[in-house]
Amino acid sequence: MQQKLLDTVKQFGNTKQHALVIGDVMLDRYLIGSVGRISPEAPVPIVLLNEQNERAGGAANVAANLSLLGIKTHIIGCVGNDAEAKKLLSLLAEIGVDASGICTSNNRPTITKTRVVSGHQQMMRLDQESSAVFNQAENAQLLSAVQAQLALKPAIVILSDYAKGLLSETLSQTIIAQCNAKNIPVLVDPKGRDYSKYAGATALTPNKKETAEACDTTINDADLITKASALKNCLNLQFLAVTRGEEGITLIDAQTHDIPAIAKQVFDVSGAGDTVIATLAAGLMNGLNPLESLLLANIAAAVVVGKVGTVPISQPELLEALTDQQSNEQAHKICNLAQLMPKVEAWKKAKQKIVFTNGCFDLLHAGHVTYLEAAKKRGDKLILGLNTDRSVSAIKGPTRPVVHENDRARVLAALESVDAVILFDEDTPLNLIDAIKPNVIAKGSDYSADQVVGGKEVQSWGGEIALIDLVEGRSTSKLIQKMNT
Repeated sequence: MQQKLLDTVKQFGNTKQHALVIGDVMLDRYLIGSVGRISPEAPVPIVLLNEQNERAGGAANVAANLSLLGIKTHIIGCVGNDAEAKKLLSLLAEIGVDASGICTSNNRPTITKTRVVSGHQQMMRLDQESSAVFNQAENAQLLSAVQAQLALKPAIVILSDYAKGLLSETLSQTIIAQCNAKNIPVLVDPKGRDYSKYAGATALTPNKKETAEACDTTINDADLITKASALKNCLNLQFLAVTRGEEGITLIDAQTHDIPAIAKQVFDVSGAGDTVIATLAAGLMNGLNPLESLLLANIAAAVVVGKVGTVPISQPELLEALTDQQSNEQAHKICNLAQLMPKVEAWKKAKQKIVFTNGCFDLLHAGHVTYLEAAKKRGDKLILGLNTDRSVSAIKGPTRPVVHENDRARVLAALESVDAVILFDEDTPLNLIDAIKPNVIAKGSDYSADQVVGGKEVQSWGGEIALIDLVEGRSTSKLIQKMNT
């Protein structure tokens, strides 16, 4: 899976298709300084300003995430006729976002959030915005921009709703209806308690608090996900993705999938939801299914929460995070029995078919790889019992193995077909098989069914024996012989 995600992210941008973001665009301003004393004028800290910077926020941050991931991106929003608008449009232009769909209003300011920060801690936030309902002229501008942008046939549309008034029920339903007519997926980052204005969208990505509000319950409700599933069906969504902070992400489609959060030091969760929906969209645009796309989004979110302020993910950062996680996950495949059994129990609970095989796997070659790939196809998870160096020597003689057991285990763990590697020191893996109780035991076709150790035991609990054809002319013994000639 990790390799698939890596390959997909590398392809971001290698297409003419583009994404369209529609929503409340903002300017995020950060005033960063240090606090050394309390003001004599009032009991407030004095911040010595060291740095000031501005970033794209709200729907503009969703667009920034997409663009920095390598996705061609267009955006529709509304700004005021002010200096903040010029700065925001400049920021979007710098990262290649097409902002031709952004409308200008003389009746409202550009939404701006100014945060005062010291020592990685937010001390105050000043908001500049208008609470006035969008008037007829503003709505006409927005609708015209929507028609023009949809005519360009985006591959996906994201509605980034920050409850600032742009995405009214009328505009939201108009966008969703027109996208459905053109078979364009619509992802929504929702706000408010009434989600009826998003009915018919492809998917929603609320956080846990927003989900609870929409379901008229609390975040501590044990049945929250069940109620969220009912909400999904009521709104006629294809799927619902609930972001749950340190608990990860829950995908609700035909069934429920829990994606655990990736452990990381959290500095600031600002903009994490923007990163999730942007990465989800990028994954779907490039052929990943919702679960695969959310696995990618989960990794991206873990990167941005480790930064201070609203900071988008970039393609190089995501590739680096994926590479690091792939390396960690491969190492975690190597287990002792105490570490393996919780995985086995979880796989069985998820009704996944477990295949077990065993061997020395000294000097890994194409025959081994082909065999393991074929064994994996007999089920959902493949556990490999690997002989220790001592047991290999007992079987093969004192000159073997050529490769140390830890190195053999690490190389095997790097194979996508292998889900777990466990070393065993006994003459046979019978005790291991009895503990795991796999659904399938796989062995090479040079064995007969009655020669397979553990075969009778597996059949006794309703399992099966799979004899896998071997690649002719491939063996460790022949490799060693060739090296010695």
